[in-house]
Amino acid sequence: DDYDANIAAITKAVAALEKGVAGGFLQTSAAQVLRQLALNKQDLFAADREELLSFLSGKQGEGYAPQSGEIIGILKQMGETMSKGLADATAAEEAAIKAYDGLMQAKSKETSALTATIEAKTTQIGETGVDLVRMKEDLSDTEAALIEDKKFLAGLDKSCATKTAEWEERSKT
Repeated sequence: DDYDANIAAITKAVAALEKGVAGGFLQTSAAQVLRQLALNKQDLFAADREELLSFLSGKQGEGYAPQSGEIIGILKQMGETMSKGLADATAAEEAAIKAYDGLMQAKSKETSALTATIEAKTTQIGETGVDLVRMKEDLSDTEAALIEDKKFLAGLDKSCATKTAEWEERSKT
């Protein structure tokens, strides 16, 4: 990670300066990382950038007097700022991951609930379809029985009328 590499380079530079071995540090890859950081860091004051780049180049330009205390201060401030930025970014990422996990868990529960509802409704549709077929068969059977009952009633009415007429005929005599 760039943040970790930059923080490590700053830490090495501060340690080297505090031990008084800045010359050896300037030959390391950490010095190259620090140089790139000084060039690209947007929130670094121009004067601090010049001071730091002058130190990292190992050249003493006109009016340059090496002041390791000032360089150490600049580097420590950069390190603290970057460490805080890394901690903030890590916390934000962890919060985002936690929110994502919570959302995914909620969506998973919602999906399970909706799947169960779909399955229940599908079962209900099947049962209702079977009930409908059974009821249509019952209706058909009932209609057929009604037709037969009406025929039977018509026969009974005719038979009753005939019997009544016969009875009246017998009663007259």
